[in-house]
Amino acid sequence: MWSGGRLNCQYSPGMSEGTVMAQALYFTFVLSCLICGSHGLVSSGNGTTTVRSVDYIKTTTVTPTEKRDSTTKPNTTQSNKSANAPAVKLTSTTTSKVLATTTRPPRTTTTANYSFNTEDLNEGIDKKVEKRVWNKEPEDEPLELAKWSTRSVKAVKKPKKIWKKAKKPKVLPKKRKPKVVKKSKPKIIGHPSLPVKPVGQCPPLGLESLRVKDTQLRASSYKRRGLGPHRGRLNIQSGIEDGDIYDGAWCAQYEDKKQWLEVDARRPTRFTGVILQGRSSIWSWDFILTYKVQFSNDTLVWQPAMNGTKEAVFEGNQDTETPALALFNESATVARYIRINPQSWYENGTICLRAEVLGCTLPDPNNIYAWQQTEQGTQDKLDFRHHNYKEMRKLMKSVTEACPDITHIYSIGKSHMGLKMYVMEISDHPGKHELGEPEFRYVAGMHGNEALGRELLLNLMQYICQEYKLGNQRIVRLVKETRIHLLPSMNPDGYEMAFKKGSELAGWALGRYSYQGIDMNHNFADLNKVMWDAVEFDFQNNDKSKLINHYIPIPEYYTSEDAFVALETRAVINWMQNIPFVLSANLHGGELVVTYPFDRTEDWAPRDDTPTPDNSFFRWLATVYASTNQVMSNPDRRPCHNENFQRYNNIINGANWHTVQGSMNDFSYLHTNCFDVTVELSCDKFPHASELPIEWENNKESLLIYMEQVHRGLKGVIRDKDTEAGIADAIIKVDDIDHHIRSVVDGDYWRLLNPGEYEVTVSAEGYNPSTRMCRVMYEHYPTICDFRLTKTPKQRLKEILAKGGKLPKDLQLRLRQLRLRKLRASTKAINSRRAAASRKARGS
Repeated sequence: MWSGGRLNCQYSPGMSEGTVMAQALYFTFVLSCLICGSHGLVSSGNGTTTVRSVDYIKTTTVTPTEKRDSTTKPNTTQSNKSANAPAVKLTSTTTSKVLATTTRPPRTTTTANYSFNTEDLNEGIDKKVEKRVWNKEPEDEPLELAKWSTRSVKAVKKPKKIWKKAKKPKVLPKKRKPKVVKKSKPKIIGHPSLPVKPVGQCPPLGLESLRVKDTQLRASSYKRRGLGPHRGRLNIQSGIEDGDIYDGAWCAQYEDKKQWLEVDARRPTRFTGVILQGRSSIWSWDFILTYKVQFSNDTLVWQPAMNGTKEAVFEGNQDTETPALALFNESATVARYIRINPQSWYENGTICLRAEVLGCTLPDPNNIYAWQQTEQGTQDKLDFRHHNYKEMRKLMKSVTEACPDITHIYSIGKSHMGLKMYVMEISDHPGKHELGEPEFRYVAGMHGNEALGRELLLNLMQYICQEYKLGNQRIVRLVKETRIHLLPSMNPDGYEMAFKKGSELAGWALGRYSYQGIDMNHNFADLNKVMWDAVEFDFQNNDKSKLINHYIPIPEYYTSEDAFVALETRAVINWMQNIPFVLSANLHGGELVVTYPFDRTEDWAPRDDTPTPDNSFFRWLATVYASTNQVMSNPDRRPCHNENFQRYNNIINGANWHTVQGSMNDFSYLHTNCFDVTVELSCDKFPHASELPIEWENNKESLLIYMEQVHRGLKGVIRDKDTEAGIADAIIKVDDIDHHIRSVVDGDYWRLLNPGEYEVTVSAEGYNPSTRMCRVMYEHYPTICDFRLTKTPKQRLKEILAKGGKLPKDLQLRLRQLRLRKLRASTKAINSRRAAASRKARGS
């Protein structure tokens, strides 16, 4: 277990006196007739050491009294205990050293509690943390488009040569307040009698989120298909090849001031602003410096955006990635079409842009536009808005107060800036592990700017609470049969950075990394290399009998003070080791696809299909989510950025998309019993609050049905045949699947499997193995497959001697038979060697 940021192998204070005596007797009372079943690190002839054992040295565990208080920081290395401690880099280590100095995975604890201390959300936030994170800013609410102003955006300034205020008239009323005469209202094209709302309250039309279809975008010209108007969407990402059909902007064919990008809103809309970006490309540097905007109802007559009596010229970008917001004049323009008309651009580049348009669709009392299929929201009464850290605490507190009998809030640690990483537990007996009940987790916000997963988990908490109280049988069954853990924000520091900018202004990368600049999706221990190096060693030595394929220990270098590991990553690893999770999903954003392990290629290729031994079940898990997601399963949807995942049915092996070293999915599979996938929820990483109800409806069924998969496969309890006590750390092996799992402290286990008949073998230290056939059915509930193991003569002998007892007659007879058998075998071998030597001597 984690202890001070390290995984230590040492004597546990919780070991009983009998256990200590038994271990001592093991070394002093050596029985030549018995075979030792434990193995350590095996050294080859050339000095290279590799891991080949399936049994480990006893490690220190976290007992209930040792579990850290939820108000303290997570157990980390000394150098990382301060909230301001800098991250340090990994030291380079040779393969042999990594394999030789690995720390074993955690053993189960001596208690079945498996819980963290309850978090009291009535307590205020630490003042130092509040000052450090928010700089005493009073603004707690989300910075949505309704609160945007030009002064809140860096790149949008008002240079005098571009924006000119209307001149004062000769006759000026004698009033003290207005020093500048009110500008004349720009002409409103269409529906001049409709009430005008304040500028800034209108959401994006949906270029980034794809609510605006490709057919609604036109341009004066474009260089090629990959740079067509359909690519002029905010934050769209290009392919890596120059000339890719999925390029990163709209680019005009000609370089003159007559070029334009046009958006058709399909109905009268009050346009309030435009957000611009340059081209996404590793080969080019293109962005717009200034531009004009025009409006029309028929694409024939165009009305320019005005600044007083003159045509307005808006300032664009200073680089390719930072979004630049421009709001129109106080009185917005109502029209159906809007054009963006570049006037100047980067001198060494060309006319290229990505855009989002802000606007409010006008009411349609006469159903003139009823033929248009507008996206429906949801009937669920949930809190659909973006929640910063303070608002998230309030929401989680309200859910706990509404459903105190099935909820429990705890913290698994703190971020670098000191923000707590809260988890909502939902169960009919919150706060403890029940025998036979599987543990499930959802993790969101690993990348802080991918905000949709965070909001979906907050919505899921509310929904489960509401439906449980209403008696929804599906939800009631899920709560009673599953222990659910929801971590809405793994990277709270990154989220706060993105949140301050707002949903459309955070760009593609702001808030992705931790405050220390660490990408936590690449920050877990790379156990793939440990496993593949061990496989290669055993292949060369033609011995695969003791090869590790599960519970692979963490390399010692990873737990050292010099390791470049985020506090948040350490906290999640400690969480994984303390609770026996069975199934998990990691919620991301920026694409529409579900990926499954392995995430890293074996030979460091950029991409290659790298399946796990449980590939068929992982594909099932990914398909369950993707096929029930309303957007992923839509055959008419367009690709988000530069990959068409529909040809893979919206699921893909992670390494076959792009290789990722140190992913949470691979670590979870190789170090624990838990199966983990990544869900890319939306093309838009940080969707506007107005789109959250739609996104909830798109993902609600997927979130629920994926949780229900934790009950697919086998489950049971492994007990001692004589005492009926549960056996911890028993190894469950399924024939033809080269990945084992282990039982937890009370002997219960869960093995996720597709329907079929399996030969299952269970083994444990000190017990004879047991094998039986188990059949997994198609029903939603698992097949119960219990095992009762008998102790080996050696184990019985150790226990008897530890208690100072005498050997029973049957055991004495058994030992005598084993001694005689071994004596006969050794005598036969000696006689054979003597005979061979004699024949050789006569022959010479």
